[in-house]
Amino acid sequence: MMNTEEKNEVLNPTVVKLGVVSFFADIASEMLYPITPIFLTTILGASVTSVGIIEGVAESIASLLKTYSGAWSDSLSKRKPFILIGYLLAALSKPLIGASTSWLGVLSARALDRTGKGIRSAPRDALLAESVSPELRGAAFGWHRGMDTLGAAVGPLFALYLLSTYADNLRPLFYWAVVPGLLAVLVIFLIKEPPHTESRKKIENPFKLWPQFDPAFKKYIFSWGLFSLTNSSDVFLLLKAKQTGQSMSAVIIMYCAYNLLYAISSPYLGKLSDVIGRKKLMLSGLLIFILVYLGFGFATEAWQLWVLFLLYGLYMGATEGVGKAFAIDLAPKNLKATGVGILGTVTGLCTIVASTAAGFLWDHVGSSWTFFYGASGALLCACFLLFNAKRAS
Repeated sequence: MMNTEEKNEVLNPTVVKLGVVSFFADIASEMLYPITPIFLTTILGASVTSVGIIEGVAESIASLLKTYSGAWSDSLSKRKPFILIGYLLAALSKPLIGASTSWLGVLSARALDRTGKGIRSAPRDALLAESVSPELRGAAFGWHRGMDTLGAAVGPLFALYLLSTYADNLRPLFYWAVVPGLLAVLVIFLIKEPPHTESRKKIENPFKLWPQFDPAFKKYIFSWGLFSLTNSSDVFLLLKAKQTGQSMSAVIIMYCAYNLLYAISSPYLGKLSDVIGRKKLMLSGLLIFILVYLGFGFATEAWQLWVLFLLYGLYMGATEGVGKAFAIDLAPKNLKATGVGILGTVTGLCTIVASTAAGFLWDHVGSSWTFFYGASGALLCACFLLFNAKRAS
């Protein structure tokens, strides 16, 4: 087992290495994320509805797998094999997008990428939680999210350099993305997973374990599900920026700035959640989200987009890692990975509805309604969370 001294340190070797893994993996993912919707709509001629379907289906695959990989990881008391396989699949999927000649090819590659995410996420988060004492959990998740997002800030800068090198030819960027992806895989081999005291047990259907979860956990999952039904993919923020007349480089820089503020704020806000409680911080994040999405609905100028992207970074810093820590706080001790997997599954299944609806609204009603729809779900979630979900410290 990991010794007590290491568990009482936020930046112990396991936490640091998991952060480095996410740093490289997110360089690979986020150097492509801002250009993928543009690649789809301008190079492959896909509709915005098709973009929504791709994101919804891809994220739903990841989310379904999160619960089952979490339950499987809990049953085997093993985390590292799932983390390794998951990051490897994600790395190998990147060049397949660049080789695609239709939006269906992109859908297949994105599905492979999200399969990797679904396999690794819950076991990785469980290993992260097990690597520190409970009172340092928020800080550990904040650090990890910060490193993850720092990679997401570096990735778009790398994409800008490659765009200038290849004269705005997008396809080579997808081939280059495999390099940081494989670096992430190499770092995983350096992680030493501590032995678990729990005996190996039969793999159970994770949804049959639902009765073992506390009502507070179930209320939290329900409230976040309400939000996720309207919280569409971030690609719509990028498409909105492009719609207002911003160049590809400007869109990438805005996205980079968002990720940078997200990275800077995550460790501080994660640590703050250990002090004031997860619920207060997440309510603050939802309020920011409502303001941001209403703003995107009306934005027409570059300066407005800059403000909104930066505020969106604060929302992510206040909710992404903290939300996972909240789920783990409320889950039974022996079902940490299953609990965070259920959160991911509910989020992703609802994202199918959110992203498909967002694309439909964009094409048939108007782009502003995509964002008004998102703001309404955040308001419902905030109200339910305020009056029903348990405060966790």
